[in-house]
Amino acid sequence: MLYFWVTILILLNTVWLALVPFALPGNWLIIITTSLFAWWQSDQNVFSVYTLIFITVIALIAEVVEFFGGAGGAKKAGARLRGTCGAVLGAIIGACLGTFLIPIPLVGTVLGSAIGAAMGALAFELSGGREIRESINTGIGAGAGQLIAAFAKIAAGFLIWFVVAVAAFWP
Repeated sequence: MLYFWVTILILLNTVWLALVPFALPGNWLIIITTSLFAWWQSDQNVFSVYTLIFITVIALIAEVVEFFGGAGGAKKAGARLRGTCGAVLGAIIGACLGTFLIPIPLVGTVLGSAIGAAMGALAFELSGGREIRESINTGIGAGAGQLIAAFAKIAAGFLIWFVVAVAAFWP
C-alpha cells in the first residue's frame, strides 16, 4: 500500500512542478506535500530529514537566484545601485503584468519579468543621469539575468522533484 501512496505523491508533485514556470510556488508545494507525507508515513521512514533539508535548501537558493537574477545581470553589465534596484522592481512588476498581458502559459510571466527587469534597470539608470547607451546595456544585462534566473528556478524544481522521486523508491 505504501507504493500506491508514494506514487500518488509523485504524481501530485508533478502537478506542483508544472506550476513553477508560471511563477507559482510549485517548488514549495512539493516540499510541503513531501514533508506532510513524511510526517504521515513516519513509521515507514520513506524520507530522511536530510532529504527534506536538502530539497528545502535547493528551493531557498532558487528563490534567491530568481529574486536577484535581474539585479545580478544589471550589475554585471555595469549598473549602479539605482539600476540594480530598478531591475528588481521591474522584474516583479513585469512578471505580474506579463502574466495578464501575454496570455501564453509560461511565456507571459517569464518574458514579463525579463522585460520588466530590463525596463526597470534602464529607467532607473537614465533617471540617475547615465547616458542612454550605458543604460541600455544595463537593461539588456538585467533582462538576460532575469531570464537565466527564471530557468534556473525551473531547473531547481526538476531537481527537487527528482530527488523526492528517487528517495521515495530508494530502499
